[in-house]
Amino acid sequence: MIVADKKPMEEIIEDIKNHDKVLVLGCNECVTVCEAGGKKEVGILASALRMYFLNQGKEMKIDEETLERQCDHEYLEEIRNIIDQYDAVVSIACGVGVQFMAEKYHSTPVYPGVNTCFMGATEERGLWTERCQGCGQCILSRTGGICPVSRCAKRVMNGPCGGSSKGMCEINKELVCAWQLIVERLKALDRFDEYEELSPIKDWSTDRAGGPRKVVREDVQP
Repeated sequence: MIVADKKPMEEIIEDIKNHDKVLVLGCNECVTVCEAGGKKEVGILASALRMYFLNQGKEMKIDEETLERQCDHEYLEEIRNIIDQYDAVVSIACGVGVQFMAEKYHSTPVYPGVNTCFMGATEERGLWTERCQGCGQCILSRTGGICPVSRCAKRVMNGPCGGSSKGMCEINKELVCAWQLIVERLKALDRFDEYEELSPIKDWSTDRAGGPRKVVREDVQP
């Protein structure tokens, strides 16, 4: 899932301080799971903003709404009849939702209420860790299901590097070396002989370095 973290309240206040009617808009998907942008968080943020501006003596209308998703035309259409009531939106969806909302309602300012961090997994409540960078050419079949692109600080394709020590990363001493994890996983799968096979040069043209990407599926297009 896409993992996000709450923005500092000061940043949000600075963005909306010159507006009078603001909609705080949440998303029921990833940001709800990581407790950053769901219905509960919408209520907390809206209440905090109302209290702040009330204490500042500023009259501001701050309403709340939560959509199933903000990265889908169908669900964004649900606010079409009310969007003109506001002169700004604080979206606490991920950065994709913020941008899609801004594209669809381009005459309304849309401000982010969270910082989008990475694609990751829930290890326990309150702890999310990165697992994928969306490089566009998945190599997990060769690395035992552990990604060196997202989990190795140097993105080493044939590791470990010379700096790892006792199974720990040299960049972050508290981080287990990704290639240590890969070795252990290959051993557990009885595939350790594959470790000595050099991985081919990765095609980084599918990575973010090539600019914004897209996926076209003609078999599902109307």
